[in-house]
Amino acid sequence: MRLSLRSIVIALAALGLAFGAAIPAAAKSRIKDIVNFEGVRENQLIGYGVVVGLNGTGDALRNNAETKQSLENMLERSGLNTRAADLTLNTKNMAAVIVTANLPPFATPGTKFDVTVSAMGDAKSLLGGTLLMTPLSAPNGDAYASAQGTVQTGSISASGASGSTVSKGVPTAGRIAGGAIMETDAHFDLVNMQTMRLTLRNPDFTTAQHVAEAINARFPGCAQQQDAAVVAIRPPAGLNMVAFVNQLENLTVDVDAPAKVVIDEVAGVIVMGEAVRISTVAIQQGNLTITVKESSQVSQPGAFSKGTTAIVPQSDVSVDEEKGKKFVTLKAGASLSNLVAGLNALGVTPRDMISILQSIKTAGALQAEIEVQ
Repeated sequence: MRLSLRSIVIALAALGLAFGAAIPAAAKSRIKDIVNFEGVRENQLIGYGVVVGLNGTGDALRNNAETKQSLENMLERSGLNTRAADLTLNTKNMAAVIVTANLPPFATPGTKFDVTVSAMGDAKSLLGGTLLMTPLSAPNGDAYASAQGTVQTGSISASGASGSTVSKGVPTAGRIAGGAIMETDAHFDLVNMQTMRLTLRNPDFTTAQHVAEAINARFPGCAQQQDAAVVAIRPPAGLNMVAFVNQLENLTVDVDAPAKVVIDEVAGVIVMGEAVRISTVAIQQGNLTITVKESSQVSQPGAFSKGTTAIVPQSDVSVDEEKGKKFVTLKAGASLSNLVAGLNALGVTPRDMISILQSIKTAGALQAEIEVQ
């Protein structure tokens, strides 16, 4: 079914009456849902380790010098001389791995957390392997935790004698639930902090102002907006920083955001905010259809002739262009959300919507930022 742009606009007007002309008030959000508290965050840790107990799916020692050296060092620490001339290391039951983890905030010695184990050599699978004790360090080189345990890959891998293989998931990477233990204190003294910065996850001057106003309405003079992303706070007399944060994190504020349209051309997805508006613009849309029909015609020779039967291809090409469509004007302040809702209700494809939005933006009538992914 073909839809004229005039019918689309008429339908949009009806939808506008159905949906209501007024835009609903924005819902309030809690401060702790829109900001990050300074110092209250995860810390990334990394370490080099060895997984043993693999069923012949580990590193080939002749191709992985780091795995062979790790095995030699481990055995020598146990009192076995691996440099002996008659000792040849040739096992595929171990693999060199990189261990990564996110240290949770406020972790104390004895806190357990998950780690991710990833093969770094030519191991085919870590399924069923055991990670030996591995120190986990921060970027500054300080070790904060150690990891050890059985690796769970959540995958399936099988191979046949002819070389055929079947894999489900990624068998060369896995996790150890609660495999890391915090060994040292992170020394984060929140209770005695005199000032703290709240950083908006989506920087916006208006939202930052609302956060500062909400805090000052409850605790006068305790918050100051520094820019579009940061609001500095200090606890009032009689409260430490922990008690102060406990009381302000549930305060609600109106969250604002700039007008923005995100377009994923590959998937045909359009995401937009309610603040997007269209200035006065005239739009005309037409469709060009090219149809090619292929058929075959059999040519028979005359009676008593020496000719042969032949098949002659026939092509019929036609061009159909819609005519008679007039320019339609959208007046200033039209809501893009209602426009797209109406196009969806009428069955217009996302590809057509993307083209229309990009054309309106090129004409300077779309008052929003377009981000194409």
